Amino acid sequence: MVTLEPVQVGEYTLTAVEVKLPKTTLITVSTSKGYIMCGALDVGLLNERLGQRQIIAARAVGVKTIAELLAAPMESVTHEAEKLGIVPGMTGVEALIRMI
Repeated sequence: MVTLEPVQVGEYTLTAVEVKLPKTTLITVSTSKGYIMCGALDVGLLNERLGQRQIIAARAVGVKTIAELLAAPMESVTHEAEKLGIVPGMTGVEALIRMI
């Protein structure tokens, strides 16, 4: 099952997507510039193999819901996210605000 829902972050309405798969759930919240995602996101792949795409993204591990993703500290971020001041340890909400 795929769920798409609006999420308020400050004064902005962002898009949250939840994909229920066997034994796991993929969770992401996106802006027009980038996104945060659960532990399934491979930041190394984005930085190394897809670096030319300049993807702005951050990853949180151990989250199971959209609310947890928004509150969780980011475990890793892409090089492009770092250029916007997004760093590991920043919450999902803090990272998303920098992506707006």
